[in-house]
Amino acid sequence: MVHYGHSNQLRQARAMGDYLIVGVHTDEEISKHKGPPVFTQEERYKMVQAIKWVDEIAPGAPYVTTLETLDKYSCDFCVHGDDITLTIDGKDTYEEVKTAGRYRECKRTQGVSTTDLVGRMLLMTKAHHSNIGPKGHSPWTGVSQFLQTSQKIIQFASGKEPEPGDTIIYVAGAFDLFHVGHVDFLAKVHQLAEKPYIIAGLHFDQEVNRYKGKNYPIMNIHERTLSVLACRYVSEVVIGAPYAVTADLLDHFKVTLVCHGMTEVVPDKDGSDPYEEPKRRGIFQLVDSGSNLTTDLIVQRIIKNRLEFEARNQKKEAKELAVLEAMRRLEEEKH
Repeated sequence: MVHYGHSNQLRQARAMGDYLIVGVHTDEEISKHKGPPVFTQEERYKMVQAIKWVDEIAPGAPYVTTLETLDKYSCDFCVHGDDITLTIDGKDTYEEVKTAGRYRECKRTQGVSTTDLVGRMLLMTKAHHSNIGPKGHSPWTGVSQFLQTSQKIIQFASGKEPEPGDTIIYVAGAFDLFHVGHVDFLAKVHQLAEKPYIIAGLHFDQEVNRYKGKNYPIMNIHERTLSVLACRYVSEVVIGAPYAVTADLLDHFKVTLVCHGMTEVVPDKDGSDPYEEPKRRGIFQLVDSGSNLTTDLIVQRIIKNRLEFEARNQKKEAKELAVLEAMRRLEEEKH
């Protein structure tokens, strides 16, 4: 998967140098080392390319980064998170480049991991329609360990204001589990103008739960904010946008165009069309992303893979515990 934790890692990596090349593994390579990927390599290439700190991708990158790989792309060094990654036979994947002094480390993002997100989805299917708890509370209150700070928002935000001549385009939605379907849609919207300035309105968790039902959203508003801000096509995010696109909102942001994908538009609480005003102004446009991927489909894909995933996670845990145990024994022998 690709999530805002990865984006944050790439943001940190980009800040260490001038040009960031991101190696992305093939499906075959991932299956060999980690278990079946949720997204195909083509989808993952597209996702990574859409992250705004990425200058270039290296498709089909080897699982073990060697000096040969770094030289091939004329890289001075490689960057990885501060968690250990091991090859099948339990060796540190980054041993060679560490020894050569061509390795840098960035911090993991607290509160998010692929394993954690998969866990939330599996939980969602187990706890399906049992929306226990006070009404209007996100089912995820207390599930996500992510702590939003203004610093994180600043780090992810573009800080760019619209310039004269920009076409200000407004899009709204949940953008839950930000995925390649969203990227395809935003890329299409981005192509609609010479100088697009895309504002994404994100609905609060409670609103998303009203029109999506079940235990949606899987990511809370804070997580969805960072996910969307990391996308190179988006200039600004409204954190907790009103469900109905009002005259006030359109005037405030001087919106030229309002776009929506091919997904169903659920009526507002009072039964009205949330896009009534932009339609009245003649500035509403449906955009076909050409992708049929929805958050629902991704969740289904993951559940289909669920047993393989659970097996993978248990194996990974066992492997990591073995390493920690070995390290502990070494420490003991030293003393």
